Amino acid sequence: MDLIGQACRRIRESVDLQSQILCDEELLRALVSATESVVGSYRMEGKALFCGNGGSAADAQHLAAELSGRFYYDRPPLFAEALHTNTSYLTAVANDHSFDEIYSRLVRGMGRKGDVLVGLSTSGNSPNVVAALRVANEIGMTTIAFTGLGGGKMKDLAQYSICVPATDTARIQECHMLLGHILCEMVEAALFPRT
Repeated sequence: MDLIGQACRRIRESVDLQSQILCDEELLRALVSATESVVGSYRMEGKALFCGNGGSAADAQHLAAELSGRFYYDRPPLFAEALHTNTSYLTAVANDHSFDEIYSRLVRGMGRKGDVLVGLSTSGNSPNVVAALRVANEIGMTTIAFTGLGGGKMKDLAQYSICVPATDTARIQECHMLLGHILCEMVEAALFPRT
């Protein structure tokens, strides 16, 4: 297959998956409910914490930046943080304890009842994200999972599970960013409506 044909095939796969999501009422309801919970947390002076690994860590950082900086327009900042950005902490805890604990320890230290934890994992089974969701639930935080097909262990741990119906990591991550951007847009519009 020529390279243009290969590129077209991948684009078609992405478009087809997004079309499938467009018709997935359960997923869309979960997205809206998750968004409402984030808005509610911010209205009570809460914060949003994000975690993931690899590409999902990059997505977590990207979405946190959309909330803490700005998205579509200038407005006051929101407290949103990706939990992997302190490399000294990350390497110390991974070395001294376990990589599986890197997020749960931060959630225990930073999270408060009413805050939100958003975990991203294409498999839904990343041990460090699963552990973070468990601790967040103990604290009384709202938990949101962005996963792939089936949701893995995270589906049963999160209050809101947004499970992209696919197994291809790249396609799932593309949809996580689409859905995450929608969440950020709706949060921004709800908290800072344009007059």
